[in-house]
Amino acid sequence: MMRIGEFSRISKVSIKTLRYYDEAGLLHPARVDDFTGYRYYTFSQLARLHRILALKEMGFPLEQIGRLLGDDLSAEQLRGMLKARLSEIQARLEDEMARLARVEARLRLLEKENQMSQVEVVVKTVEPLTIASVRDIIPTYSEQGHLWRDLEGYLAIQRVRPSGPCFTMYHDDEYRERDVDAEVCEPIALGLGESNRVRVRSLPGGQMASAIHRGPYQTLNETIQEIVKWIESNGYRVTGPEREVYLVPARNGSQTDPDTVTEVQFPVEKV
Repeated sequence: MMRIGEFSRISKVSIKTLRYYDEAGLLHPARVDDFTGYRYYTFSQLARLHRILALKEMGFPLEQIGRLLGDDLSAEQLRGMLKARLSEIQARLEDEMARLARVEARLRLLEKENQMSQVEVVVKTVEPLTIASVRDIIPTYSEQGHLWRDLEGYLAIQRVRPSGPCFTMYHDDEYRERDVDAEVCEPIALGLGESNRVRVRSLPGGQMASAIHRGPYQTLNETIQEIVKWIESNGYRVTGPEREVYLVPARNGSQTDPDTVTEVQFPVEKV
């Protein structure tokens, strides 16, 4: 037998860690002197210690390592735990690779334009929504006031209060100077009937490339362009209509109100 200091030197594991493994029930000393309290180990315990270290390097927490060291663990159970750990590592690796791609894309944009974008884009998951909406072709993006009057007037008659911020969806595949396919939307609870003008339906949830725009609606297109560049640079594609969610709407619908806050969302998926 050897004292804990010698065992520490041979195993390249600190005395503090050996004591911790003892307290955690992973590796007890072969003997503890009743009088001095000295801890003694044997060479045969190195194999168990090496297995602990190998499992720790795989990222297993100590409580799982204790189970993996148990004599009652079947080969099938061990295989299942190792497969689960493999899946966790692969998922983390995919997350890190996606993060790496975003950093590289940001660097490419910075090198290309020689300035840092003020628009921060994130990919977020949104929940499904039930909405009441009015959709129509409008002359320009800013001329949607009559759609909101139709929608909000109907909700007021039905005594229905929106359950979240209102938003507009644009269904055209590209920017249009005229004749814009717009749908104004109010999130609602279930139980509202439709009219000739107002439609009630469910929007699916999913991934959104999202950015916050602070400032007048007149400058929204700058944020939209930044999101579109980000989507292309980071290996995503747009899968549905853009949404402009009015977190802090403009006073009286003014296009020049500087205090508005709008979240611009594009449904996306990885290419």
